[in-house]
Formats: sequence, C-alpha cells, structure tokens
Amino acid sequence: MNLSDSRTAGQADTGQPASSQKAAAGQRPATSGAVPRPAQGAVSRPATSRPAPRPLTEPRPLTRVSAAEAVFSAIRHDIESGAFGIGAKLSSEATLATQYGVSRSVIREALRSCNTLGLTVTKTGKGTFVVSNHVANDLTLGQYSARDLNEARPHIEVPAAGLAAQRRTEEDLEHLKDLVQAMLTETDPEAWVSLDANFHSAVARASGNRVFASVVSEIREALAHQSETLNMVADRQHLSDEEHLAVLDAIEAGDADAASHAMAEHLNAVAAALDSILSK
Repeated sequence: MNLSDSRTAGQADTGQPASSQKAAAGQRPATSGAVPRPAQGAVSRPATSRPAPRPLTEPRPLTRVSAAEAVFSAIRHDIESGAFGIGAKLSSEATLATQYGVSRSVIREALRSCNTLGLTVTKTGKGTFVVSNHVANDLTLGQYSARDLNEARPHIEVPAAGLAAQRRTEEDLEHLKDLVQAMLTETDPEAWVSLDANFHSAVARASGNRVFASVVSEIREALAHQSETLNMVADRQHLSDEEHLAVLDAIEAGDADAASHAMAEHLNAVAAALDSILSK
C-alpha cells in the first residue's frame, strides 16, 4: 500500500492484518471566526507586517501528515480490533515504511502516537510491542502525563502571556511573529510541533519572569509530544495556528487581559481535545 501520493489508503498485501487504512479525504473544513491565512507559498514577510491574507475557503495544500494519520489509524485499528494481540511485536520501521509506501519518519510519527496513547511500547534495540487494545486513561508525554500538563499549564502560561503583553521587547515580538509565520506555512508535522513548543517557550521568556520561562522550558519536550499526538488524532494544527495568532495579536497590542484570555482559550481547547481522545 502506498500512502505517499494519495489521501486514501488501500489494504496492505504483505501478510499484515488488514485494516481500514483510509486517510482523510478532501479539504479540512474552515472554522467560523478564523483569522486570515497567509498567501499560499509565502515564506517571508517584512518584519513589521502580518502574513498576507487568503480566504480560509481556498483549498489548503496536502501535507505529509495525511500519510502519518493514515498509518496511525491503520495500526490503531488493528490493535483495537485484536488483529494484533497483546504482546505482539510490530514489524520494523523499515518493513512498515515499505508496506505503506511512506518514509520511516512517517512511521516513527505514527508509532510515537501509538506509544503516547498507551497502545504500544517501544524498546530500544528490540522493537515496538502491543501492550493494550484500548487507549489509556491518561497519555504519557515523556516524563509527564497529559493530566500533569493540563493541571499545571494554566497557572503558568496564562499569567505569562499577560506579562508578555506588558513587558515584551521589540525583539521578543519579532521572534514571536517569526515563529507564528513559520507555523502558518510549515508542511512538515514534526517541524511544526517543534515550532509550537518554541512559541510557548518564547511567550514565557517575553514575560520577563525567569521562573515561568524555566518551567515552560522544562516541559518543552512534553509539549511537543502532546502537540504531535493531538495533530495526529484530533487534527489540531490548523486550530492551534488560529489560537496562536490570537495570543500574538494581544501581545503585540500590549493588552494583558486579552493575552491572558487568548492563552486560556488555547489551553482549554487543548484540554478538550485530549479529553475527547481519552473518552473514546
């Protein structure tokens, strides 16, 4: 099966358990109240200008994440349906990449999400093994859990955003703009989650509070794991872009209340997406 050039995947013919290996078809729907999007293909802009707008109804470019979503959905289906039993060892990354017709980086993304959901465990030098046929009660994000992050982040990042609106320097602001612009045009999902974590770290640094900056830096890796899984399972990337823009706008305007509110709304949306995954 080859997923690299199509958003619809067929069944594999390699002896692996058959599953519903479909990628999401068509364009993702635009959301109401969405902020303007950058011009297609834009990669730079003047330092003081915002991204050039384009209608949200314009077809969005297909990206590699569609293939990763399809592989993840196929493996998850096989695990949850019992086609892969508890204790079963999955094929190697190289074998899975050949089976699905994608790169090994796409396979790694899909397997990381299976690990995060508590379906599999990857043992260095041994492979990936099925440990459960249903999503765990909580997500494992490095040394933290999703519950840990959901409880802590509002107490750190909401006030940090408010202080950033009051204290940010022009250098801070330009760095935040560059990060948001890069996220809006990034088509590599692994690169996007790194930019996402960088954005949250940069907001904390712009607050001028070294405790906030240190804490967010400490949880940066966990934030990246969380974003990757939410993008894979709940299709959060486009919505997160809009929410980041709202935070940036408020910080640029120097409106502390609006910045705190925008960050709180973003974190609430992330928590709701996580709840939807865990309740399935």
